[in-house]
Amino acid sequence: MGVVIGETAVIGDDVLLYHQVTLGGTGHERGRKRHPTIGDRVVIGAGAKVLGDIELGHDSAVGSNAVVVNSAPPHSTLIGIPATARPRRGAPQPELPDEADFYMI
Repeated sequence: MGVVIGETAVIGDDVLLYHQVTLGGTGHERGRKRHPTIGDRVVIGAGAKVLGDIELGHDSAVGSNAVVVNSAPPHSTLIGIPATARPRRGAPQPELPDEADFYMI
């Protein structure tokens, strides 16, 4: 109820939009991309605004009433006005080499 999705917005699979979310654009020109691209498995909290030609990476979350105006990498949590991206809890960690690989036998 009350969700606004702009005409050039792209929404991935398994996205959850709570009420009063806006996927809005910037400018009035027609024919060019001016709305956000939302990755797969993204959760956008109630009242959040995602504005402009930006991209939210896969498995990200946007807090309630956040105003997102910059792109975010995958596995991010975005909160605040304007929203800042932070690593999401449970995000995959880069693999470190096993210490046993460094021993000469």
